[in-house]
Formats: sequence, C-alpha cells, structure tokens
Amino acid sequence: MLTKKRIPALLMMAAALTAAGCSTKVTRVDPGKEVALSDRWNAKDSELVANEMITDALSFPWAREFEMNNNRRPTVIISRISNKSHEHIAVDTFVNDIKRAIIRSGKASFVAGGDERDAIRDERRDQELNAKDAKQMGQEKAADFALSGSINSLVDQVGKERVTFYQVDMKLVDMESNIEVWNGQKKIQKLQEKSSFGF
Repeated sequence: MLTKKRIPALLMMAAALTAAGCSTKVTRVDPGKEVALSDRWNAKDSELVANEMITDALSFPWAREFEMNNNRRPTVIISRISNKSHEHIAVDTFVNDIKRAIIRSGKASFVAGGDERDAIRDERRDQELNAKDAKQMGQEKAADFALSGSINSLVDQVGKERVTFYQVDMKLVDMESNIEVWNGQKKIQKLQEKSSFGF
C-alpha cells in the first residue's frame, strides 16, 4: 500500500528513468549511403538526379556533333536552376552535383558563371596589378551551351500515408543558335507511412 511519503519518491524515480531513456546517440555513416529520415528531398536525391540527367543529356548527339565540327569539346554553363517545390532545397548542392557529372563525363567542359565568374574576374584584375605572370583579361572560354531547369513537387496525404512527388525538368540550349538540343525530366516519388506516434 502506498503512503503519502512514498509517492514523491516513486515520482522522482519515474522521472529519472524517463530522463535516462531519452539519450541522444550520434553515429558516423558513409556519405555515399542514403539515410532517409523523411520523405523530403535529400543529398542522395540530388546526386542521383544530377548523374542520371547528365548521362541522359550526353547520350543525345549535341556533344558529339559539336566536337566533330569544332575539333574540341563543348563548354557548358549553368544559367539557372530554380526551386519551385514546397520545401527548402539546397540548390547549390544540386548545381555542384551537376557540375561534377559534366566534368567527370569527359564529354564536355564546364565554365563558371554568375557570382563565381565575377569572383574569378576580380582575382584576375588583382593579379594584373600584383603578379608578373598574371593571366590576361579577355581570354575566357565562352559557353557554347546553357543549362537551366527547375525542381517542382506535389504532396498528397490521406490518413497515415503521405506521398511526396518531385519532378526535375532541365534543358540545354545552343548559345549561338538558341536551339534547344536536349530536354530532360526526372521524377521521384516517396511514400512515408505515419506511425501511431505521428510524423
């Protein structure tokens, strides 16, 4: 039988056991291994989509035809990748995955654009003033093709199940003729099932 003196002691013991059960554990995992904690866009999605879409783009004849006609590999610039999805997506990470896929292919070269290009130009100006073997202004390689695209999403939820759908659309345009030489699309669908404890 519980007495008034024993109830506070039991409550303190229960609180201590609860606190002990709420510990945090951190484990190092291989960066190449997917750790999907939710149905949100993650680093593996970024890598897989970039690799698959660039592989598809390079399977089209534009790169081979350009090299045959010009005796050099084509150069590509990323003009803009827009996030139109319902969530925050690290677009810079996706752009870097695209750059790596292009360069790794060996079938095209990548030229810097935007803020990165401006920073390089500033550095070149500084070198002209301070370095005796400075690289000259006006010697940049122009981009032959411009890559652009968007990330869209839809979310559908009924009861304990939620489906998140991502669609990435990209296109490659010839900078000289304005002809669209490639148009690609990649879809990802993720099902997340809600447990009795909630999302």
